[in-house]
Amino acid sequence: MRETNFIEQNQEKWKEFEGFLEGQHKRADKLNDLFVQITDDLSYSRTFYPNRSVRVYLNGLAQRVFINIYKHRKSRWGNILKFWTDELPGLMYEARRDLLLSFLVFLFTFGVGVLSSIYDSSFAEVILGEAYIEMTLTNIADGDPMRVYKEMGPMGMSMGITVNNLFVAFLTFVLGVFLSIGAMVMIARTGFMVGAFQYFFIERDLFLDSFLTIWTHGTLEISAIIIAGAAGATMGRGLVFPGTYTRTQAFQRSARRGIKMMVGTIPLFIIAGFIEGFLTRNTETPDFVRGIFILICLLVILVYFVWYPSVRAQVLRKKNIDGEELPPDNLLRIDFTGIKSTGTLFADSFLLFRSIFGKMIMVLLGLTTVYCLLAFGISNTSPQEMYYYAGDGFGVIQSIHPLLTGSEPSVMWIYNALAFATMAYFIFWQLQKMQGGDLRFTWAGLVSCLVGGILMSLILHLGNGWSMLLFITVFGVIMHWMYTCFQERIDPVTGIARSSKLLGAGYWQAMGLLLLTFCTGMIFATLADTGLGQFFFELVTWIINFDPGTMNNISVVMLTFLYIFLLYGVMSMMIASFGLFYHSRLEATEARTLRKLLQTFGENKQIRGMAKE
Repeated sequence: MRETNFIEQNQEKWKEFEGFLEGQHKRADKLNDLFVQITDDLSYSRTFYPNRSVRVYLNGLAQRVFINIYKHRKSRWGNILKFWTDELPGLMYEARRDLLLSFLVFLFTFGVGVLSSIYDSSFAEVILGEAYIEMTLTNIADGDPMRVYKEMGPMGMSMGITVNNLFVAFLTFVLGVFLSIGAMVMIARTGFMVGAFQYFFIERDLFLDSFLTIWTHGTLEISAIIIAGAAGATMGRGLVFPGTYTRTQAFQRSARRGIKMMVGTIPLFIIAGFIEGFLTRNTETPDFVRGIFILICLLVILVYFVWYPSVRAQVLRKKNIDGEELPPDNLLRIDFTGIKSTGTLFADSFLLFRSIFGKMIMVLLGLTTVYCLLAFGISNTSPQEMYYYAGDGFGVIQSIHPLLTGSEPSVMWIYNALAFATMAYFIFWQLQKMQGGDLRFTWAGLVSCLVGGILMSLILHLGNGWSMLLFITVFGVIMHWMYTCFQERIDPVTGIARSSKLLGAGYWQAMGLLLLTFCTGMIFATLADTGLGQFFFELVTWIINFDPGTMNNISVVMLTFLYIFLLYGVMSMMIASFGLFYHSRLEATEARTLRKLLQTFGENKQIRGMAKE
């Protein structure tokens, strides 16, 4: 083909490609398609027109692509800014109906709480608790109705309230998996409580003081919980209305959006906790100042989460607001070659579990059964004397503690180490199988899993403040080291240097991934303390009926089985996420996929749709 014909045939495509580089278009899939065609054209020109200007022109286009790629990859702060100015507002606009539903549910149940308190004076006591009501009445009698906000130190109160509010918000979000209904139930519960609490003070002629005090921090706090409810409804909507996707694909897509919306609430909870700890206690502040502050907080919420998303959508109506949305045929495939964010790694761990769900359940059930047989079989004491299970909302977390420390009997912490090693080896094997790798047995993989299991069990066995500190700072490093040794078939000592090199600047991402996976897993685990768990045990009592002592022992055994199964499930999720984390760090550190692309750059001697002449 003559050079002039070659140029005439492809110049429109090249102009379109230049438009992408100049920011005229935003479709990443189209950009990728054009880039492949450009490299093919470059290869063709190198072969047939090596000394002509068209080769120089095409080579310049390809170089500009790589410059743009690296320019954007280095701008981490730019990506963060884009999330808050572009991505999150876009998601909030898309979820505007869910946000409206969450707000209306809260408003309705707030009114029901007020009306119920009007017609039943004991309603507030039922909702808020007898002890809290008595304490508040004492504070009112002493002339300081809002003293509850002054009893703790500012910093301790701020931290405690922030953690508690984040837990409630994440629980609200996670319960959205039950077809969005669970999230609305949690919003309704919040509405009942706030309505009853507010009317409790109205009934005692303390409306203005209570309103200005409660809503000083409550404007941001309640708004964030309502947004969390909308995020849960968004996630659940993927199950109810999958559209053209499969139900699993739709759920993955909606869950990613919901998680991003939840990230947007974190600053609100932190600021609200700070306000409640440091500012709300200043009840002597003039009413006018407190009123203006509440209006400012409300204005911030309405502008950023309601008005700005709407304006942005009108200006950018044709722009896809979900930049990470994948084509339907790619949603269920895990990419082991990309550099991934914490949220993507977290979502991919669910994909992994879905693909090995049946096998994983069998492994967890087997390990849990052996634990219970050992724990109760080698002890001479009755089950109800061995373990005590709390009955409040944090029962799972409190109840797992003695199971981890293994003081009764002490051999159980050793079994936990073996169980962790077994889970790790199984998950690592499945990850290697998904990559199509060599599945030969290696002693390096086995030894690393055993040593890692022992270290993790020892950390959890401490059962004190050091245990929590080491869990947060070291646990992820251990799991990353285990998978590095397994994947690369190197001995544990060599693996220390190798995993440290790969981890590098990704340490903070590893810590975030660990906390995200653990907190989400424990939120799911707390469902055992809700009506779902109670219904299960009620069902058991209908089927079997022994004397009270025997039933208590049976209940302890069943709870032990349930809690250990949940614990092992959370551990498996963390191990899986760090297996995927290794591949992300490998690409970030060594760029193997990019190197392969560069090595094959220009080798394709075909133009798309037309063989080389």
